[in-house]
Amino acid sequence: MIEPSIISQSVKPSLTRKLFNMAKQYNDVIDFTLGDPDVPTPKAVQNAGCAAIMAGKTRYSQNAGLLPLRQTISNYYSDKEGLFYNADNEIIVTVGAMEGLYLALLSLINPGDEVIIPAPYYVNYAQMVYMCHGKPIIIDNPDADELSFNIEDIEKAVTDKTKLIIINTPSNPTGKIISWNKITAIAEIAKKNDLLVIADEVYKCLIYDNQQFRSIVTIDGMRERSILVNSLSKEFCMTGWRIGYVLAPKIVVETMTKLQENVCACAPLPSQYAAIEALSGKDYSSQMKEIFRSRRDVLVNGINGIKGLSCNVPEATFYLMVNISQTGMKSEEFAVELLKNAHVALVPGITYGNSCDKYVRIAFTLDEKKIVEGISRIKKFVESL
Repeated sequence: MIEPSIISQSVKPSLTRKLFNMAKQYNDVIDFTLGDPDVPTPKAVQNAGCAAIMAGKTRYSQNAGLLPLRQTISNYYSDKEGLFYNADNEIIVTVGAMEGLYLALLSLINPGDEVIIPAPYYVNYAQMVYMCHGKPIIIDNPDADELSFNIEDIEKAVTDKTKLIIINTPSNPTGKIISWNKITAIAEIAKKNDLLVIADEVYKCLIYDNQQFRSIVTIDGMRERSILVNSLSKEFCMTGWRIGYVLAPKIVVETMTKLQENVCACAPLPSQYAAIEALSGKDYSSQMKEIFRSRRDVLVNGINGIKGLSCNVPEATFYLMVNISQTGMKSEEFAVELLKNAHVALVPGITYGNSCDKYVRIAFTLDEKKIVEGISRIKKFVESL
């Protein structure tokens, strides 16, 4: 008799995918569930990938990725952020940021190790920790700052089994940038307790209104204990190209590279050549960011015009958290009923922590015409309650 492993049984399908799959039964659905932008990959980047295919560059690369791509990533960080990472042994190219996160965790976690994850949090973090035989410790306090967390709760959560803290800034799902005071406090906790930090920074390419962002690795003593995870998916609208990368101390990258050989060998080669073009230093992102800023404003104004709903303006990303508490409904009930009655799909806030159960998340990855239609349907649904 075939029986799934204990680890596989600990991994649960996310509500994000549940609503996404439910939405498929309607042919007129407005789907706000996935962070999968509809903006096309820049033409020059597309051409670079196609040229690689036509030139027969469709085989394997080194497990860590093409050295020219790793050098391009190194140059990109040096030029844009003043951070130097050695292309030879401090950078690995992965199959999206997702695989980068998983390999990083797999490289560092021993069975029973604890990983602190402040809520609101990206649900896959906890699932990946389980898959690595670790224990996710979710910092989820309903009395914390709105859609944020208390540093004191992180301090209290540290035990002799704690190995890592995962932070995501700018944040999926909230669209907020973790304050610099909190970033420095997390750094102090990490240094004091000899912990590592995984910093998921895939949304720092989508920061609006001159908001400021600084990476935790810029703090003295943090470069050697931080793992930076990034991706081309959001910055260059390349979700399906499956290209991410990790910048980390040599021992981490060497371990991840060894594991990558046994997981997928390497990232897709044509995608790697496309990534070289994307990261070449040309401005491929400002137009994309303006599109999302405009969509954000349309959505925020529309939601705040609906009696019973409210939201704050996201500082970054393409996500909006909508407060539904005045409807008297919990987030999953609201999302399911909205989908059934108005054919609008969004994500229940409970996905991102218990403290988010009075919210739903909207991904504004659709064009403005669909956003306006979605707002109209949501308004009619709320007014019918």
